[in-house]
Amino acid sequence: MSNSLHLKDIASTAAILCPLLLHGLRRSATLLSLSNTITCQIFKIQSLTFTAWCNSHLRKAGTGIENIEDDFRNGLKLMLLLEVISGETLPKPDRGKMRFHKIANVNKALDFIASKGVKLVSIGAEEIVDGNLKMTLGMIWTIILRFAIQDISVEEMTAKEGLLLWCQRKTAPYKNVNVQNFHLSFKDGLAFCALIHRHRPDLIDYSKLSKDNPLENLNTAFDVAEKYLDIPRMLDPDDLINTPKPDERAIMTYVSCYYHAFQGAQQNTAMPDERAVMTYVSSYYHCFSGAQKAETAANRICKVLKVNQENERLMEEYERLASDLLDWIRRTMPWLNSRQTDNSLAGCQKKLEDYRTYRRKHKPPRVEQKAKLETNFNTLQTKLRLSNRPAYMPTEGKMVSDIAQAWKGLEIAEKAFEEWLLSEMMRLERLEYLAQKFKHKADIHEDWTRGKEEMLQSQDFRQCKLYDIKALKKKHEAFESDLAAHQDRVEQIAAIAQELNTLEYHEVGAVNARCQRICGQWDRLGALTQRRRLALDDAERVLEQIDLLHLEFAKRAAPFNNWLDGTREDLVDMFIVHTIEEISGLMDAHARFKATLGEADKEYQAIVNLVHQVESIVKQHQIPGGLENPYTTLTAHELNRKWSDVRQLVPQRDGTLAAELRKQQNNETLRRQFAEKANAVGPWIERQMDAVTAIGMGLQGSLEDQLHRLKEYEAGVYAYKPHIEELERIHQAVQEGMIFENRYSQYTMETLRVGWEQLLTSINRTINEVENQILTRDSKGITQEQLTEFRASFNHFDKNRTGRLAPEELKSCLVSLGYSIGKDRQGELDFQRILAVVDPNNTGYVSFDAFLDFMTRESTDTDTAEQVIDSFRILAGDKPYITADELRRELPPDQAEYCVARMPPYRGPNAPPHALDYMAFSTALYGETDL
Repeated sequence: MSNSLHLKDIASTAAILCPLLLHGLRRSATLLSLSNTITCQIFKIQSLTFTAWCNSHLRKAGTGIENIEDDFRNGLKLMLLLEVISGETLPKPDRGKMRFHKIANVNKALDFIASKGVKLVSIGAEEIVDGNLKMTLGMIWTIILRFAIQDISVEEMTAKEGLLLWCQRKTAPYKNVNVQNFHLSFKDGLAFCALIHRHRPDLIDYSKLSKDNPLENLNTAFDVAEKYLDIPRMLDPDDLINTPKPDERAIMTYVSCYYHAFQGAQQNTAMPDERAVMTYVSSYYHCFSGAQKAETAANRICKVLKVNQENERLMEEYERLASDLLDWIRRTMPWLNSRQTDNSLAGCQKKLEDYRTYRRKHKPPRVEQKAKLETNFNTLQTKLRLSNRPAYMPTEGKMVSDIAQAWKGLEIAEKAFEEWLLSEMMRLERLEYLAQKFKHKADIHEDWTRGKEEMLQSQDFRQCKLYDIKALKKKHEAFESDLAAHQDRVEQIAAIAQELNTLEYHEVGAVNARCQRICGQWDRLGALTQRRRLALDDAERVLEQIDLLHLEFAKRAAPFNNWLDGTREDLVDMFIVHTIEEISGLMDAHARFKATLGEADKEYQAIVNLVHQVESIVKQHQIPGGLENPYTTLTAHELNRKWSDVRQLVPQRDGTLAAELRKQQNNETLRRQFAEKANAVGPWIERQMDAVTAIGMGLQGSLEDQLHRLKEYEAGVYAYKPHIEELERIHQAVQEGMIFENRYSQYTMETLRVGWEQLLTSINRTINEVENQILTRDSKGITQEQLTEFRASFNHFDKNRTGRLAPEELKSCLVSLGYSIGKDRQGELDFQRILAVVDPNNTGYVSFDAFLDFMTRESTDTDTAEQVIDSFRILAGDKPYITADELRRELPPDQAEYCVARMPPYRGPNAPPHALDYMAFSTALYGETDL
């Protein structure tokens, strides 16, 4: 019943959750589709804006782009754009059309951008060459930020913030314009119109514009900017209006053009002539200067009197401050010179605290007062000197030198007082430490001596047995050792008391009285200890004979008991052996053990005889408790029991060892069977692995022959499988016998099993590689000879025969095949790009398949005469001939002169003079004519 209810709950829950999950999945798909749509729209807006921006600069070089995604792929126009906007010359571009030429050109452009302090995050030359629109737009945006926006500066704000502040300042007076960002604030077009009207009010009538007509506003601004300000139309009004949030980068790019256009015009505005303005202002001065002479005379008198009053005020303040400071020093000196103390640590600590309070609270204001006094004196003397007045001389005893001398005496007194105070503290701390040490040691000593006199006077040993006497004697010996050890403590207590007397400790009377009590008690303990030692020696001699017998029993019974315990453990101990030699060794050891049982029986009888002697003496002398042995808990009964157990376990051990011998003989037979079979299977697997490896290296015949031989090896390997199964059966029997190693064979079942699996894996992998090579050869159109050459070069540099090459081995292999890799920095960059192709996961090695794919692409991607002719036709504008001027305009100088010198004249109709035949020249390059 409970299970059925549980299933019903699960079904009802699933019925509720399934529609919710389906709704969530549909909503996620809708959001993903919407996100993709917005991304595509942003890319479209940025492509339009960035293309117009690039063309506004490229037209200065007489060119332009149409598709920003494709026109920068070869890197030529990208380098040209950077030269135009920076005014600098970039390295000479590569004119080849292969992929690595394009990558090299784009890398030169990216290196130039990086040299300007711009970090290109996740933008590589390969993405630009492959036409990655996202990366291309990101690169152009980085260039715009660096060369069009970064240098914008408004009130110490730069780049985006500076450009935004400039827009806000310029559009502040305009109605319906509130620039807060670079997306929604420009959507209605009024901000663009306001910027133009602020600088060129003759171009737009701003009063006729309406916020409700954004399309007309945007078209007006864009048209006026393009016609009168030479700012190309970079934005589409429809995209701005229909996009919920226009692209910020596109608008920033377009607005930066406004900034550069208007700020450049302001910087060219002429300033008024300075000399003319100065001449005109001087006439004002001469007109009004006469009326101010009387006022100037009165002001001079007031100034002189004011200076004199200020000087007198400074003199009076100096006298007052000097008197106050000297009085304070005179009052403080007696206190600092005092050396009185109550000879207690607390009193000295209070005096130290008073001194610290003085240094912390009382002296700092006086230091400031002294500094102010010197400052006022110097200020006063400077003012007097500058106003041509005699120097100030303070009253007697209040000169700066007098104050300095008094201050120096104060500091000397402070230093002496502090040194005395610290030494007194050290002395009193030493006294306090000694007093605490005396008390601590005295407390420990009195605790130790408490009850010791009563213990030494006790007669408890009179009714004791011998072992009690022995124990009391040992205890007394221990007490004597402890007493001797405490002798140092008593001497230390006396020495501390003597030092306290020497240093005049204020409570020395109590210290002396306690020290005398301790010394008197110590003398009494010494006498009582000697008396008790003599009494214990007398009692010990009475029970000497019994004690010696007990002691002999304890000495001989303990090792014999230990031997019995060890022997019983050995006889019942489990053992694990794997060979006949091991079980034979155990049987030999057991035989040697049985030979020692006679000596053990003699020792047993001697120990039992000691017990009988003790029983006889106790019975004869009626000694209470004389049978109890104080030295051991072992008894004759316990030894008898253990000896009986040993005698019974010996024959049982004989039977166990014989059974194990039979088991090991059977295991030895299984080892030999497994080794005989394994020694045949192991070498066979190794030979097959070597043969498959040789075929996989491509050293034997064509690919079809290699594939045929691999199929034959695969069939042979599967036919050999019964031998492996036979080994598995024998190995199973070996495992049941718990055999862990086989000295007759170097092969284990695990190594054979792994070798068998590796052989099958190697055959399958090699078959796949050969089939892939056949497919590559047939699909890419390379010949068997090329494939053989590639394989031979790869194997030559694969010294370890691992089927893969390290980066340096790959470079040597490419050079051996005629691939040009320079030793300069450019060559290293080219090689790193090749590594990125053949080793995209950065594993540190290159497989043959990746190497073959690369060489196949490189071998098939070659220029033809027809491609060269088509290229010349483009340069000639679809004419069947080309002129020397066209060649010099489109090609580098050295290559242009090379073509002019070797290109034959064109003989066709309607040809101008000196026309050149580029078709004949192109076919001659590929050996198709006798040119």
